[in-house]
Amino acid sequence: MSSRLIGVGVGPGDPELVTVKGVNALRAAEVVVVPVMDTGERGRAEATVLHYVPEEKVVRVVFALNERSDRTRREAAWDAAGERVARLLADHGSVAFATIGDPNVYSTFTYLAQTIGELVPGVVVETVPGITAMQDLAARSGAVLTEGTEPLTLVPVTAGAAVLKDALNGPGTVVAYKFGRQAREVAEALRESGRIGDAVWGSALGLPEESIRPAAELDGEPLPYLSTLIAPARREGGRGGKL
Repeated sequence: MSSRLIGVGVGPGDPELVTVKGVNALRAAEVVVVPVMDTGERGRAEATVLHYVPEEKVVRVVFALNERSDRTRREAAWDAAGERVARLLADHGSVAFATIGDPNVYSTFTYLAQTIGELVPGVVVETVPGITAMQDLAARSGAVLTEGTEPLTLVPVTAGAAVLKDALNGPGTVVAYKFGRQAREVAEALRESGRIGDAVWGSALGLPEESIRPAAELDGEPLPYLSTLIAPARREGGRGGKL
């Protein structure tokens, strides 16, 4: 039988936001891999997984999660991680990879799956969707993501503040991920576009250190890397105005 690699989205941090299907996939897999940085600290995915599977079933695999400037180092880390997971598949047959959020939205799982596809002929790759940070922040803050015909734009600010500015000049809601290190530039873009009034940001959603605040309170100080921003669309015309 073919070996199986399952990318399981475990949500933004609150263990109660892992889907039933996600929990079943984690428990059914022979091994659950969690990504960690080379510092060895427990990541958010691992902390969530341990609510549902025993620690002895969890295998840490090092990824260069925040490496963006040194491509050689980043790809060497991906190769090493892929080889480690390939060995696990050879020994166990079914391996789940736990990723925060959703495995098909800015996830490390994408790169792992590509690597494994080359290393393990015939491997079956599957994904289980997870709740995203923007959904969780919308629920916790009361921000409405979309109405009627409004578009929704998701921007990783690691791509640069210019990309965010372009999106804010559009008609729909804009969600920004990974903007903590560029909080000053994000605040400036919101003010320049006139969209800071209704915007909200959050970090560590569902965790004891959770912080959810109006974007107008952004003072330029760096925020946690995995901060999320929602700038709702401009809405006039009352209920159903965008239908």
